[in-house]
Amino acid sequence: MLKKTIVFIVLLSMILTLSSCKGNSSQTNSSNENKTSKIKVAVSFNAMREFVSAIGKDKVDITTIVPNGTEPHEFDPKIKDLQTLSTAKVFVYNGLGMEKWADKAVQSVDNKDLIAVDASKGADAIKNSDPDEIKEHGEYDPHLWISLKGAEFESNNIKDALVKADPKNKDFYEKNYTDFKSQLDGIYNDYKSKLSNLPNKNFVTGHAAFAYLCRDFGLKQNSVEDVFAEGEPSSKRLEELISYCKTNNIKTIFVEDMVSPKVSNTLAKEVNAKVEKIYTVESKEDNLDYIQSMKQNLQEIYNSLK
Repeated sequence: MLKKTIVFIVLLSMILTLSSCKGNSSQTNSSNENKTSKIKVAVSFNAMREFVSAIGKDKVDITTIVPNGTEPHEFDPKIKDLQTLSTAKVFVYNGLGMEKWADKAVQSVDNKDLIAVDASKGADAIKNSDPDEIKEHGEYDPHLWISLKGAEFESNNIKDALVKADPKNKDFYEKNYTDFKSQLDGIYNDYKSKLSNLPNKNFVTGHAAFAYLCRDFGLKQNSVEDVFAEGEPSSKRLEELISYCKTNNIKTIFVEDMVSPKVSNTLAKEVNAKVEKIYTVESKEDNLDYIQSMKQNLQEIYNSLK
């Protein structure tokens, strides 16, 4: 904790030093601002970018802070990230403990006009049950965005923030949100019908990131790793998973990009199951947008349960 505090102090002092040079480039900055009227939006990671892009479209200029392929749980902001926040109009993050650094980063930059958006604020969050996870990461499962209903909720909070930042384009953001919600509802209604007719509701993933999706559709996940994908399971846990898969006729083990597939592959061999990819949308994967990723997820889950 002390080390991270020192890092933030150092980064902040460098930001202040850099900001003192702004006066010399004010004419250039003014010229650049005249070239574009886009709202500068910083987002924590890819899923938030997807939602902002769907609602803001060509009226927003988005910078993603957590690079693709980097785990958002453990990310620490760099100097350039604080610079991004110091000049942004809106900062969107997931919340629920996903970005432990977010609040401190916002407080560290000299940007009184920054609209910071906790996209999950007010959501019906799922509580973590493991005492160690609660102590380390917080009370709630943060993976709200891996849910069509969660995406709808977070996008509404984002829409409200964009309207606040750019009220003259309120109708534009409202329409885009309505269109995005309509797409989400269409997928939800389609798979609600498909999945409700299947007797088997159990599937297995690399880590327990799909509780909100399960809540949407009355499914049950069992996972190789916990909510925060920390550490490989014990031999006892692996034996339990093997038994679970055999009892529930699990034919597919799903793996995610940023979780080691080693144990999942071992489990699949033990129960004669295939291994398929599932998207968490934490990073941009296979050049798919949010809608495409979630449709793919649901179709693969449906196929595995038939």
